[in-house]
Amino acid sequence: MSDEKRDGSPRTYRKRKRAAEELRTRARITEATVALHESMGPGHTTVKAIAERAGVQRATVYRHFPDEQALFNACTAKYYASHPMPDPGGWARITSPDERLVQALGQLYSWYAETEKMLFNSLRDIERVPAATRDSFLGYFDVVHGALMADRHESGRALTRSAAAIGHAISFSTWRSLVREQGLEADEAVALMVAMVDAAGRLTSARLPARGR
Repeated sequence: MSDEKRDGSPRTYRKRKRAAEELRTRARITEATVALHESMGPGHTTVKAIAERAGVQRATVYRHFPDEQALFNACTAKYYASHPMPDPGGWARITSPDERLVQALGQLYSWYAETEKMLFNSLRDIERVPAATRDSFLGYFDVVHGALMADRHESGRALTRSAAAIGHAISFSTWRSLVREQGLEADEAVALMVAMVDAAGRLTSARLPARGR
């Protein structure tokens, strides 16, 4: 029998149909997990809840995702495909550290607004997220911080203060405090944080409060 005939055989058709069904099932499980992580948080998402939302048995979830890390890998890939993190590599072309900071904070704060519910629940439950996923997420902000510290002219304690100010400025909790709790517009929050970073670098020992004895 030729390859063409074999490819069109009932057995081949059944295999292809089964493979397509398996892909659809895997996609339903992934989508169900993403939705539960966003609404409840990863720390409160159970395999039972995932199975119920996806319309499958618990054993089916385990068959597609034998461990928690595999499930998180699929979920993060699915979520970030629709909500990509801002790319720090794009800021490298901006030579001015101050202009780079404005651009970066504008993109980060826009992304925070877009992904607020997922980030809030995921950060709340961060210790219950698999180590590889947690390290990858936190490592992204290390890269962001490094990109924003590049080419700064401060040294010594001034550089330490600038680094601390930038670390504070890029934090999701900082954005949420300024925008959601204090009612600032996103561009106001960006301007305030840029001013803070600038002040941190220019602060002199003469302007620091005296330490208690």
